[in-house]
Amino acid sequence: MKRMKQGNALPRIIFMSRWLQVPLYLGLIFAQALYAYRFILEVYDLVMHGAGRPESEVMMAVLGLIDIVMISNLLIMVIVGGYETFVSKLRIEDHPDRPEWLDRANTSTLKIKLSLSLITISSIHLLQTFINVDQQSDRSIQWQVIIFVVFVVSAFVMAWTDQVSHATHPAGGTRRKVDA
Repeated sequence: MKRMKQGNALPRIIFMSRWLQVPLYLGLIFAQALYAYRFILEVYDLVMHGAGRPESEVMMAVLGLIDIVMISNLLIMVIVGGYETFVSKLRIEDHPDRPEWLDRANTSTLKIKLSLSLITISSIHLLQTFINVDQQSDRSIQWQVIIFVVFVVSAFVMAWTDQVSHATHPAGGTRRKVDA
């Protein structure tokens, strides 16, 4: 590994600034803990009171649990993938629980995974809306569908852009040096 020249402090400061993201990731870990706590409370409520509820309420509670899990998965992708991509290597290559997707984690794959997670979370919310359609205004339903469609279109555009980018600049390809 080549070291930066001693006399050039600015590049070193800029490179070290990536560590300013660590408190952000720690904050997301705290949010993850809050979601885990919320999940436990929701499961407890479902176990204690679920038998007496109508099926639609139980289904809504289960969808709420799935929603929490999906948001937690999204947090893990951002925390682990973001740290590995932007801050420092985790050095867990030999760990038996190392997620396979981490081997392919880069800004492009993280964006696509995040957008797919947002689509899944949005679809759960949309399903909850359709189950309780009589309790929703037409305007609210309309906006939820529009937001869902925007998420889907955005994911396709990101995936397409990534595909075009990889076709234009294949991995392992050499870049030509352009003289000014």
